[in-house]
Amino acid sequence: MNSEPNIASSGVTDPGYKTPQPFYWSVWRELWENRSIYVAPILVAIVVLFGFLVSTIGLPERRRAALLLDPVKARTAIEAPYDMAAIMLILTAFIVGVFYCLDALYGERRDRSILFWKSLPVSDSTTLLSKATIPLVVLPLVTFAIIVATHMVMMLWTSVLLISHGMSPASTWIYVPLFRNSFILLYGLAAIALWHAPIYGWALLISGWARRATFLWAILPFLAIAFFEKITFGTSHFASMLKDRVMGFAPTAFAFKMHSVEFPQLTPAAYLSSPGLWLGLLFAAAFVFAAVRLRRYRGPL
Repeated sequence: MNSEPNIASSGVTDPGYKTPQPFYWSVWRELWENRSIYVAPILVAIVVLFGFLVSTIGLPERRRAALLLDPVKARTAIEAPYDMAAIMLILTAFIVGVFYCLDALYGERRDRSILFWKSLPVSDSTTLLSKATIPLVVLPLVTFAIIVATHMVMMLWTSVLLISHGMSPASTWIYVPLFRNSFILLYGLAAIALWHAPIYGWALLISGWARRATFLWAILPFLAIAFFEKITFGTSHFASMLKDRVMGFAPTAFAFKMHSVEFPQLTPAAYLSSPGLWLGLLFAAAFVFAAVRLRRYRGPL
């Protein structure tokens, strides 16, 4: 009687066998369990498109008036809806990322699923890194794809509307070049994600530590410090630091030219050499490391 040899005991490697990829599947697990990562931006995009379709009533007349202006004002008027759509979706991605991180560890402790996930051969560091990948990598890519698709729909609808009124759609495609804008958008999303890394790291740390009200525990210490400084010393340095951490990426990532039709110049060298970026990444790494240690010893609520 013939029998197949035991591959494991014989030391022969099966060419069809694939080694497990815990980090890869951990990221997919986060996507499966947190549909808001892509559902929320899609819903916002639908709302933005609906508002844009309503706003296009009377667009041909406004476009004729805009083209009579100087090039700077014409470009500002034509690209304003596209900029607003991108800002709305970027803001949505930031909010989704913060609340995802606040619930990433707290949720599995609350529903006691942490007992199951800890029984799997996946290290705490792999789990935390996969969770940090969502706001730092996955959300920016999802946001990029949704913004590009939204802009494409807006441009196609505008072109059809202008053609139906006997106007050329060239002004839209000239002042809102999709390919160039997409490249700038991708760069900007990467810059924003890295700049916000300590915010996401702090949210993950609070998610692994707090027993309830993670959002309040995440913001109350900073509010208390800001109020204490203002009342005691009459200064607002800490509040300015917080504001810079939220919105301070732009001055180093871009070089804006006022009263110019040229697009903002990308300055990755200045951005990557910014002390604020590396200090933030250092804090983010410390927060994630602390969250790994917390998950190792924290049990269900």
